[in-house]
Amino acid sequence: MHPRNRHLNGYDFTLLCKDTPALAAFIKQTPKGTDTIDFTNALAVKTLNQALLKSHYKIDFWDLPDTYLCPPVPGRVDYIHHLADLLAKDNQGHIPTGKQVKVLDVGTGANVIYPLTGNHEYGWHFTGSDIDALSVKIAKQIAQFNRLKITIKQQNNTNKMFTGVISHKDVFHLTLCNPPFHASEQQAKEGTDRKWKNLNQAPQKELNFGGRQNELWCEGGEREFISKMIIESQEFAEQCIWFTSLVSKSDTLPALKKLLSTLDVKDVKIIKMAQGQKISRFIAWSYFHQADRQAILNELV
Repeated sequence: MHPRNRHLNGYDFTLLCKDTPALAAFIKQTPKGTDTIDFTNALAVKTLNQALLKSHYKIDFWDLPDTYLCPPVPGRVDYIHHLADLLAKDNQGHIPTGKQVKVLDVGTGANVIYPLTGNHEYGWHFTGSDIDALSVKIAKQIAQFNRLKITIKQQNNTNKMFTGVISHKDVFHLTLCNPPFHASEQQAKEGTDRKWKNLNQAPQKELNFGGRQNELWCEGGEREFISKMIIESQEFAEQCIWFTSLVSKSDTLPALKKLLSTLDVKDVKIIKMAQGQKISRFIAWSYFHQADRQAILNELV
């Protein structure tokens, strides 16, 4: 994990149970005698997330309907820390903080996890967008209950990521996205089955760990989704310093880099992230030269 990740050394279940007593009912012992939870139990996983968000990110209320994606907090916040490093490289090694740093989370979901953690860690102002009306409603409720100034917008066009969300007055320092990476419902089911196998459990339902269709899969998978995002980003080239997206499959990268090479992009980066034995990554592209990015960030001081 990233060295600034609060979960680098695992979970402090004593602290978590103190702040969220409901978690205690789900604690069990590993063969080595350490505390853990049953990660095949959806309620246990959600309660763990609630505890992590409360103890480490001062989020007093966080809840989701059963069918909605319940994301692992440590992995999600890793993306946030690496994005901070990306900005720091254009800012003489200093991470820009505060509400003057504007970040767009494309497909924020009902869980609104990136704005919640990113706001706490760096004070950035987040705008989250989603095509699902109920996700937008829940995300707004979570932000309001926790008294956080997070802007949530409905994306009404399923074929667009930025149009209808970024107005002509908006300027963002970052965009981020965790795209649906399966190409079909069958692929999503197979991915879920692999999760159950890794947990040494027989599949108990078709799509465990939560997640609706728009969160888990789309036609063409992540390659098609991110390619559309790249093409559309040209229309907002002067309104965002860095566009970024998670890429779950390394074999998706060559097509994305080839597409970017045909555009007026000044910089492309592939940032690797490691959580235990799992390696993930995100792609970042900018239409600004580094000197121009530095000048924009200098204006934040």
